[in-house]
Amino acid sequence: MKIMMVTSELVPFAKVGGLADAVTALSTALAKKGHDVRIVMPRYYKIDRKNLKQIPGAMAVHLGGYEHWVGVYESVLPSSKVKVYFIDHEQAFGRDGVYGAYFEPDFSDNPKRFSLLAHAAFQVCRKQAWIPDIVHAHDWATGLVPVLLRFTEKNTEFKNTASIFTIHNMGYQGVYSKETFPDTGLDWSDFYNTGFEDWDRINFLKAAIVSSDMLTTVSPTYAEEIKRPEFGFRMDGILRYREKDLTGILNGVDTSIWNPAKDEYIPYRYTSKNLEEKEKNKTVLQERMGLETDPSIPVFGMISRLVDQKGISELFGPMYGSAFKICSDIKLQMVVLGAGEAWCEKELHFLSQRLPNFRCYIGYDEELSHLIEAGSDFFLMPSRYEPCGLNQMYSLLYGTLPIVRKTGGLADTIENYNEETGDGTGFVLEYLSPQSIYDTVGWATYAWYNKKDHIKKMRTKAMGKKFGWTIAAEKYLKVYADAIEKKTSII
Repeated sequence: MKIMMVTSELVPFAKVGGLADAVTALSTALAKKGHDVRIVMPRYYKIDRKNLKQIPGAMAVHLGGYEHWVGVYESVLPSSKVKVYFIDHEQAFGRDGVYGAYFEPDFSDNPKRFSLLAHAAFQVCRKQAWIPDIVHAHDWATGLVPVLLRFTEKNTEFKNTASIFTIHNMGYQGVYSKETFPDTGLDWSDFYNTGFEDWDRINFLKAAIVSSDMLTTVSPTYAEEIKRPEFGFRMDGILRYREKDLTGILNGVDTSIWNPAKDEYIPYRYTSKNLEEKEKNKTVLQERMGLETDPSIPVFGMISRLVDQKGISELFGPMYGSAFKICSDIKLQMVVLGAGEAWCEKELHFLSQRLPNFRCYIGYDEELSHLIEAGSDFFLMPSRYEPCGLNQMYSLLYGTLPIVRKTGGLADTIENYNEETGDGTGFVLEYLSPQSIYDTVGWATYAWYNKKDHIKKMRTKAMGKKFGWTIAAEKYLKVYADAIEKKTSII
């Protein structure tokens, strides 16, 4: 099968969130099964042309009444045969940032930038004389792709190509002023029937939901949740309408990177059979973060974007967040790695100054993220909603027991602790509040000090979980086959 992925993020070239990891890993897994997978993405400023091969000849893309000339560069995903085509346009992509500057508002010209990517993706296929069976677009930034396939390319060489659209996060929809609609390259007559119209604005995610042959999202529970108002972000009605075409497929984990037995970032590698090496990583983590080096004290790690989705208000909110009370009342240590909202970063610095058992690192550090997974005893992930989540799966593989809210992929991957039998792989909050976080951390800490046999049993079970991409790839292939067969969509 010939499969074209269109994405705004891709490891190792450009990453903002888990989307980049997912597209890379899925593409690699599909290619290993013998499929011809190719990826189209922007060549952002930080992607050096020197490491890419230029494809001769510029391509013309018509948007907003203007003709834009774009270049194309080519490379491959590391350790694979997956080709990556980079769309080169200095005005659109020659700047720092993918969607906006670092934790600043989105670029105002994003409709034009990502519309350019969508149109260019089809031009690349023509230029390479390669027509895919499937076009698989990911998240709002590629929302125009299935629209073009359905309305603009329906009578071209792409007439038999089916479209798949994956919703990685309903919270990000690409909503912009109605006046930017011409930047999509579509006519005003298509404003309503393409699905772009959203209360006198345009909505890239909505257009993709309307126009795609099949829809997927990144966990079974999230596929059910987004059909409800609480999680649907105003799209729950149309998702209920399309529920027969919507499939939840749990993301996998790239175990070539996240594997405690082979992890190059941690000083001591280990398996479930030599967990004493994990304890050595804990000592290194405590020393690095300036904490008391005492193996008997449980370490609670957290790696997160500091945004509302991640439950930061309930955990770190000034005056009412539970972190200060947790670290004051309970004998534990807490380490947080992340960046995001300014108030939260300020609060983390405040907690570090006031509490001897709390430390933070503002920003992102790949080595430290691996050390936190390996050196922590528990992992905090009290998300308000979580489409899939990756860190809870990393934590399981590293024998670090997650503390999560029962939502999305967290509900699909974490089995709640049973005090009677010691079964489970983590500790689950039914509801999100400062008190519920406090109580659940206290529950986990009680088990740490009083149920050592249960902690060991849970760690062993957690480290035996399988989260490779092979299973996910098989499920996507089934969706691809259904899309080719059905070629259905709605208006």
